Amino acid sequence: MAAMTFPDLEAAYEALAVAIDAVDAKNEALFLTKLVILLAQQSGDLPAFRSALAMAQQDLAKDA
Repeated sequence: MAAMTFPDLEAAYEALAVAIDAVDAKNEALFLTKLVILLAQQSGDLPAFRSALAMAQQDLAKDA
């Protein structure tokens, strides 16, 4: 699978931001979870999914 161009990434970010704004705050986590699972299914690449999970967790502080 080819990587997105920078302009495509910007467009994806904007589309995601608009979609998140359209979802009730109480459903935001569920929406994001569903989106990630759908994208994982489309990619069909479990190692890439696991790698993306690890990268997304980097530099995020866990609340104590």
